[in-house]
Amino acid sequence: METCNQTSSDFILLGLFPPSAAGLLLFALIILMFLMALIGNLSMMLLILLDSRLHTPMYFLLRQLSLIHYISTIVPKMASDFLFGSKSISLMGCGIQSFFFLTLGGAETLLLTSMAYDRYVAICCPLHYHVRMGRRVCVLMVTGSWVMGSINSCAHTTYALSIPYCQSRAINHFFCDVPTMLTLACMDTRVYEYTVFVSTILFLVLPFFGIVCSYIRVLLAVYRMSSAEGRRKTYSTCTAHLTVVTFYYTPFAYTYLRPRSLRSPTEDKVLAVFYTILTPMLNPIVYSLRNKDVIQALRRVIQKICSVNML
Repeated sequence: METCNQTSSDFILLGLFPPSAAGLLLFALIILMFLMALIGNLSMMLLILLDSRLHTPMYFLLRQLSLIHYISTIVPKMASDFLFGSKSISLMGCGIQSFFFLTLGGAETLLLTSMAYDRYVAICCPLHYHVRMGRRVCVLMVTGSWVMGSINSCAHTTYALSIPYCQSRAINHFFCDVPTMLTLACMDTRVYEYTVFVSTILFLVLPFFGIVCSYIRVLLAVYRMSSAEGRRKTYSTCTAHLTVVTFYYTPFAYTYLRPRSLRSPTEDKVLAVFYTILTPMLNPIVYSLRNKDVIQALRRVIQKICSVNML
């Protein structure tokens, strides 16, 4: 075990991009995905706000999902490190980045579960929809998601900031991932690793099973529908949601459920791209291009803007 060093609190993020032409190409691709995610999510939030027909529980939850820009907690620092060559980050900076990432990530897992429940109630219990998915229930769902995500994040970040680290402070990742930081600790962290496992079960595995159960019930209900148009619309909505869920939960859970001995830095970084960068970019795409209501709302907003400009 290495000797502890308390004189410097800065870490070094080794990053994602290799110092080559391939690294430059990957950097440009990541920046493009970041801009698409940022513009797409902000556009979705604005569209839901401007079009009154989208003021429903489903789009209220979707607007909250679009608020989750944890890609903005990672990519700007990663881009700055690549462009300016300064890969250091302070212990406090690492803690802040980790806190926001874990808060937003935890909130997203619970919001996706709430959206699955919304679709289940809308299709399987339509007569009770306005009771089960009233405004008060939606607000409680959203508030609970943010609060639980914050509490979980605060616990993990506090632990990461309080433990002693060794002389080697090179984090083999492109952001301050707490389990990766633990490999640099000057103490036995096996007990804490069990809490990471428990958090993964609570925030990833159980919500994922809840979503799967919801969609099994939805698919059974859709199968019994007599209306072909109703089946098509439902399949479109469910496919969009399941696309986001698959790209988010699968690599996230696979990464954090594995023991340290089976993890590799390269594999962790590749998987992290899916749930930190790819999923935020896909959110506005799958919920707009595959959603007739959103496309129609976009047309109405554009028509209003054009009519105002003509006056």
